[in-house]
Amino acid sequence: MAEQTLVLIKPDGLKKSLTGNILTRLSETKLEIAAAKAVCVTRELAGEHYRHMKDKPFFNELLDYLMGNLHNRKKVLALVYHGDNAIKLVRDICGDTNPESADPTSIRGSYGRITTKGLFENIIHASSSPEEAEREIKLWFKPEELVYRIYPVETEEKVTQTLVWA
Repeated sequence: MAEQTLVLIKPDGLKKSLTGNILTRLSETKLEIAAAKAVCVTRELAGEHYRHMKDKPFFNELLDYLMGNLHNRKKVLALVYHGDNAIKLVRDICGDTNPESADPTSIRGSYGRITTKGLFENIIHASSSPEEAEREIKLWFKPEELVYRIYPVETEEKVTQTLVWA
């Protein structure tokens, strides 16, 4: 069954110049890329992304991590992968969220680490379920940023200003 998943290459992955390695590994899934962009992550975006962890004692450190404050790399690479069994295929290649428990051949097993403060620097995020994928994709992307429609959309009429190259 065709589905989609959000993938984030986190600031530590970008700082370590692992983007090419990670994209090469993800290409093994044979999934289609439906969207990709670099994003400067705000506290609001990070907080909404990790809203399910808001009661954890490490929540603020997690937000700082995703915002790039811990690695002086203030961006992530956000991607949407689409195809049959996308969530399982991507999560299998990513490996366990705990880098020390992850298969050593997985992305997290190869490149992740746990800091001396106990923070998981696991390089990559992948949606855990179809419901989470939809919530996360709609959080990180506007409908027009996807190459094709994966969720229903509607047209909204409004006057806006647009930046153009000078």
